[in-house]
Amino acid sequence: MKRRFAIQYIATLPIWICHTTVFSQSNAAFDHTYPAWDALLKKHVRWPADGKQSRVDYKALSADRPALQKLLADWSAVSATAFAAFSREQQMAFLINAYNGFTLELILKQYPNLKSIKDLGSFVQSAWKKKFFTLLGEQRHLDWIEHEQLRPQYADWRVHAAVNCASIGCPALRPEAFVAAKLDAQLDDGMQRFMADRSRNRVEVGKLQISMIFKWFREDFEKGHRGINSVEELAARYASALTDSASEQAQIKARQLPVTHLDYDWSLNDGK
Repeated sequence: MKRRFAIQYIATLPIWICHTTVFSQSNAAFDHTYPAWDALLKKHVRWPADGKQSRVDYKALSADRPALQKLLADWSAVSATAFAAFSREQQMAFLINAYNGFTLELILKQYPNLKSIKDLGSFVQSAWKKKFFTLLGEQRHLDWIEHEQLRPQYADWRVHAAVNCASIGCPALRPEAFVAAKLDAQLDDGMQRFMADRSRNRVEVGKLQISMIFKWFREDFEKGHRGINSVEELAARYASALTDSASEQAQIKARQLPVTHLDYDWSLNDGK
């Protein structure tokens, strides 16, 4: 009798209360500190001496592939409903970690028999368009995370220094998980390291030579997000990272240097 009454009572609750309960339970069940992912990254990703790039020990990571696949399966189990209950920072951290984690899995599918992530694509379909994982209840590809979610939905150009395409030309893969509690600081640090990496962004022969990322995604830096309205304005903000010369820094801030884009190195960011 009591059980029947309880069921009848729950059935009469307002829908929004039931949904709130589901959201709360789903959110609480997910560990937003990513301990297993953080441990894998700390074990297999290293900063070199300059602290601006990073390398992945794919050979050693291959031995830990079951651990990687387990945590990826846990992420795949997160429903769209549960994700909707995450805070904005939790959602961004989840998507960035998912992009980086599934990229590593994609590389390990063929490692060591590849020299670049581009080897995993074909003339008709790039590696980033392959639907090889499930996220938020549907089959997805890497471009869905970056170009359909992170870039348009969260409007933060710093994500370009957070997602890693397993290539030397790409901003570094951090040897730690992105977490909501320190997401802002992690995004700032990633962009600072990237802009200070003179192999990717620099002043040379009287020109501001910057990564192709700023050509491919120029529009992301022209929308006024975080006070930036152009790539040149972004360069001015990071002038001290781009060159040690005070006069060149002044030229960058005055928009006096012509801008060119460096060739992108698609070689695998392999620690070996």
